[in-house]
Amino acid sequence: MKIFRLSFLILSILSLLNLSSSAQTDTVSINTLIAKTNKVLNDYPTEKIYLHFDKPYYAVADTVWFKAYVTENQNFLSGLSKIIYVDVINQKDSLIQTLKLPITGGVANGNFPLDQVNYKQGNYHIRAYTMWMLNFEDPGFFNKTFYVGEAIDKEVKTHITYKNTSTDKLEKIDARIQFKDANNKPYANRNVNWQVVTSFTVIAKGRGTTDANGYLTIAMSANQKAEYQLKKGELITSLNTTEKDVVNNTFQLENAIVNKDFQLFPEGGNLVAGITNKVAFKAVKSDGLGINSKGTVTDQDGKQVAAFTAQHLGMGSFNLLAESGKTYKANVTYADGTIQSYNLPAVNESGITISIDNSNAENIAVKILSNDRFFEQNQGKKFYLVAQSKGVICYGAQTALSTKEYSTSILKSKFPMGIAQFTLFSDHGNPLSERLAFVQNKNTLNIALSTAAPSYGVKKKVKVNIAAKKDGAPVEGSFSVAVVDESKVPSSEDGASTILTGLLLSSDVKGYIEKPNYYFNASDAKKNADLDVLLLTQGYRSFKYTDILTGKLPKISFLPEQGIEISGVLRMNNGIPVRKGQLLLTIPDKRLNLEGTTDPVGNFKFQNLVFNDSSKVTITAKYNVNYKAMAISLNGSPVPGLTRNFSAAEEVLNIDSALTTYLDNSKKQYAYLHTLKDVTIKGSVTPKVSHKDYPALSGLSQMADHEITGDRLQGCALLINCLQGMLAGVTYQDNNFYVSRDYNAGKRIPMGIFINGMNVDVNQINTLNPNEIESIEVFLRDELGLVNRANNVNGVIVINQKKAPKGTKISKAQLMDMLPKTYEITFSPQGYNKERQFYSPRYDVPASMNRNDLRTTIYWDPKIVTDATGASSFEFYNADGRGQYKVIIEGIDANGNLGRSILRYTVK
Repeated sequence: MKIFRLSFLILSILSLLNLSSSAQTDTVSINTLIAKTNKVLNDYPTEKIYLHFDKPYYAVADTVWFKAYVTENQNFLSGLSKIIYVDVINQKDSLIQTLKLPITGGVANGNFPLDQVNYKQGNYHIRAYTMWMLNFEDPGFFNKTFYVGEAIDKEVKTHITYKNTSTDKLEKIDARIQFKDANNKPYANRNVNWQVVTSFTVIAKGRGTTDANGYLTIAMSANQKAEYQLKKGELITSLNTTEKDVVNNTFQLENAIVNKDFQLFPEGGNLVAGITNKVAFKAVKSDGLGINSKGTVTDQDGKQVAAFTAQHLGMGSFNLLAESGKTYKANVTYADGTIQSYNLPAVNESGITISIDNSNAENIAVKILSNDRFFEQNQGKKFYLVAQSKGVICYGAQTALSTKEYSTSILKSKFPMGIAQFTLFSDHGNPLSERLAFVQNKNTLNIALSTAAPSYGVKKKVKVNIAAKKDGAPVEGSFSVAVVDESKVPSSEDGASTILTGLLLSSDVKGYIEKPNYYFNASDAKKNADLDVLLLTQGYRSFKYTDILTGKLPKISFLPEQGIEISGVLRMNNGIPVRKGQLLLTIPDKRLNLEGTTDPVGNFKFQNLVFNDSSKVTITAKYNVNYKAMAISLNGSPVPGLTRNFSAAEEVLNIDSALTTYLDNSKKQYAYLHTLKDVTIKGSVTPKVSHKDYPALSGLSQMADHEITGDRLQGCALLINCLQGMLAGVTYQDNNFYVSRDYNAGKRIPMGIFINGMNVDVNQINTLNPNEIESIEVFLRDELGLVNRANNVNGVIVINQKKAPKGTKISKAQLMDMLPKTYEITFSPQGYNKERQFYSPRYDVPASMNRNDLRTTIYWDPKIVTDATGASSFEFYNADGRGQYKVIIEGIDANGNLGRSILRYTVK
């Protein structure tokens, strides 16, 4: 599969370069290097995703609205994938729901309500990807953290601060919590029980009483080498709001103990003796945020050779003339007064490096520097300088090493806007030095927003005109617009996630970027310099040149999806595949019937289906001879494993305090919604179904390592997909479940799957209705080994179905009809989530003016399209809120140019 785009290829003759000897014997020409790289970049285009949300945070009962932009090389809207997946993951790294959306013309629209059943106050993580992205080692999934507040029947508001007094031997944390009621009145002199839970184990607990201002200080401690540590747990408090009522609150302890780290990054990758090296640094806390720092660099004799001060978010740089045979260390003083020392990378006795000055608006100044030893060893040899950006080679040059220092200037107009990767190669094709630089083009996509007046009244009609231009010429493009009441939804523009930060920065580099929009929000020389330092400290997400030249290409396991696919295998009950078996697929609510035929090994596949998420699908083999002896099994869908939220630095600890203004409005907006308090009804206890009910599992311990209750499976379409992200300590790989610790150690024996005490194939999981499941028990250990040895498994997953109520006697024929038919399967696969329209009220009728309008998102439209004149418009009515309203438009034109613009107006 090839996607051909215009490649910028500039071959020029430089006149210098340098490197150490290579183990290879065959040289590689620059034409071969560029041709191979271009082929890989074209044959394996990289998809990237950006999601534009209507606002940065929400409250329970809100609806989250978003538009997905899916791009490929050079930021053209992707023509590859036709399906995008959007995962919503909670703070405990459990999958809440997955949205499946159709992509049309490189864009998709979606939404999901924050219902009171599945969503509570807390931090959540959004992850978006396509199946094509799963083929690559380090795919640039879209990631975003957002937080949700609770305002409906809120009984307790909290604010917590931590004080870390840990020592080398003991973890010690003091938590100071203030408890207030919904009206901000302190809960004074109230009893509070607390406990610290780590890995489902209580490691500390106690009791206290709040003071007159509602404060309580909790002292926690644990041995640093203990199996269960405080920083990996959570603090759970139980406050007596009345004599009978108790309210629980949970606080994460992960960032209660904040460690610091100082990382050093020589420009070009190596510290080379005999030349002046630029060395970037990053001072960062364990929560992922930068910390201010300063210090000195000393050599092995204690002599100061450099000094440094952080210039932005803990990052900065200094120059160091490294000497052969010497070692260096950085002596760092952090903003909190603590002092630590860190070793610099070892000095290379022989080396060559790239140095870049990106301060000029028109050109990139490139220097290639080699030290004496490297020059003597490699004088006259060929070297190559190659630069790529957005999936294309933009610059290529070849030179013979004739001097130790060479400077050249490259026009920025040769590059698309975004990160450019400069790599220096030996004539054997070995990468010697690498440098990233951000190319900021002057003539970007300009989106002008305008209104007829600077201010309007409440519930008055507003019309916004759009004019999109590039280089002064009108452009056609796809855009999304959000209008919010900024007095109720205040936010930091520097910390915003935008289409520019997403597709030009975050998707191209590894790791977390703090306040990404700072670099794009009214950029100037200072911000450009800060961005340059950022790129000196971040890794680049791309193919490795060594893999390209050696032909080590990605293994393509998943082609770009063109529609929904259902596949599986038809076998006889004895396991023999059915060749040329006839199958019929039926989707009643779509009035769709499709016939299919199995291949020589029994495989079948129904492709390019279109149906909604609630649709029921039936596949039957009853039109074959001897069909009652046949069995259908379905293939599972690949799902990326759940990992820790890498943008966890954006999680908010005190949501009640952070969202005070927003939640005060939400309390009024959702005053008609109430949650029922728990009522205790005493009566006979119905025995809970568990593994202890089945003799075949009697060898297991009395208590499972982990248990998932059936209510957590609500809304699950395909059970096996949901379980992949919910089973703690379990890895799903190659259509089997494994105990993670054993799998990582090389022990690849699958876990046993037991449904109601019966050992079954993993594919049987998909035949279960999640609503009929009582619980799922996970046993990572079989202490006696009885179940493991008897079934040749390692670990056990027990699925307990709810007990059916007692009924009347039935005949054998009726019983046979109730038993699942192996030759026919009815299930609810994950289809497309239904598209909903954003409700925008109209106030052109006098009767509607009496309605109380407390909306925070005033307008949302993901389908704005400009015509050939670059023009479009939209209109809406204001809400009752007075103050400043904010209009945000983002989008992309047909040539991959990105744009974002903000308009503010006043409502009086």
